[in-house]
Amino acid sequence: MNIEIIDQPEQELIDFLDKQIAEFNWAHWEVSERKPLAIQIKSDDGSIIAGSSARTFGKWLLIDTLWVAEQLRGQAVGRKILEQLENTAKARGCTHSMLDTLNFQAMPFYQKYGYETQWVQENYPATGCKYFMVKTLG
Repeated sequence: MNIEIIDQPEQELIDFLDKQIAEFNWAHWEVSERKPLAIQIKSDDGSIIAGSSARTFGKWLLIDTLWVAEQLRGQAVGRKILEQLENTAKARGCTHSMLDTLNFQAMPFYQKYGYETQWVQENYPATGCKYFMVKTLG
C-alpha cells in the first residue's frame, strides 16, 4: 500500500472519489431520488439577472444558491425566487428546507422568511462564520 499526498489533485481523482461515496450512500439511503431544481430570471437582452439552484431529496429542499443582481436587490426578487423554490418543493412532497449562508451574505434575508439558524461554523474560512439554516415548509 502506498499513501500519496497530492497537493494539486486532478479533477478526475476528485470525481472518482465523489462517485465512490455517492454509490455507497445510494445503496444505504431510504430515498433513491434527488431531483434538481433551478430558477432563472433573464433581462430583455437575455442576460441572467437572478436565479437559484437547489434540489429536492426526500422531504427536504436543499438550497445551494440564490443570487440577485445588485441592481435588482431590495425589489422583492429574492423573496419571489425563494417562494417559487419552496412552493415547488412542497409540490414534490418536501416538508423542510435547508441552506447555508456566510456571515457577509444573506442571513437576515432568510430569517425574515422563517429560516432559523441550527448551527454556526465559527472561524470559517478564517475569521468569518457560516450559518446553517432550516425551515419547516408550511
